[in-house]
Amino acid sequence: MDITVVIPTYNRFEVLKRALTSVYLQSYKPAEVIIVDDGSTDDTKKIKDLFPHAQYIYQENSGVSSARNTGIKNSTCRHIAFLDSDDTWHVEKLARHVEFHKDNPEILMSYTDERWIRNTLEVKMPGKFQKYGGDIFKECLSHCIIAPSAVLIHKKLLEKVGLFDESLEVCEDYDLWLRVACANEIGLIDQKLITKYGGAQDQLSMKHWGMDRFRVLALEKLLLFENKQELVLATLLKKYKLLLKGAVKHNKTLEIREYEKKIKKYSIS
Repeated sequence: MDITVVIPTYNRFEVLKRALTSVYLQSYKPAEVIIVDDGSTDDTKKIKDLFPHAQYIYQENSGVSSARNTGIKNSTCRHIAFLDSDDTWHVEKLARHVEFHKDNPEILMSYTDERWIRNTLEVKMPGKFQKYGGDIFKECLSHCIIAPSAVLIHKKLLEKVGLFDESLEVCEDYDLWLRVACANEIGLIDQKLITKYGGAQDQLSMKHWGMDRFRVLALEKLLLFENKQELVLATLLKKYKLLLKGAVKHNKTLEIREYEKKIKKYSIS
């Protein structure tokens, strides 16, 4: 199985070295590694000297979706494995994907469970992030249960559903996995094969308030899929009502009007 590893990064030189080390320690070696530097101003360009076998691509700062898409477009392999530059893989990660897809050739995307580290200490993953395999569209609606670093996906599936939405500042992974899960089974490798490190102030999840503001944008696109409309509408209404409460609390007049209008519109639908 030929695999391209795509690593987007922005001003994370030190942790990028850790991420790349975990890639090159894999028991199953990827065919190529692509680092997409999304306009870093630190020492990230020096990574070329430390890992000369990796392909380094620099682009003007355009966001993580653009960086991942750049990596996908420059890849030469049929399978893409994503790794965020502040995460690491366990040594058997890619090998387990290869085993899974040999046994399940009809499934074109798989992901693994994950280990969480916060401020050097391992923490228990909240129950809402429980992992599921198979037809998991319903389980993916509330929030994102699939970490990008946990994923391996076939390129022809991306050709079918599209790439990461570059208009979304965050929740771009939530959006893509929903488009995949809408009409495709997703395989689960039920082992903790990645480590996610949290708590840094530059993480996108720390940067934005009201993440549901971005999730509803992804959900609204799914209303085009008639077979999923009932589930999507129910989730949208829940999120609109939560966002309305937040808008009222913070006295955001425009947002109050927007969510009141949408609640009325979709309640009638």
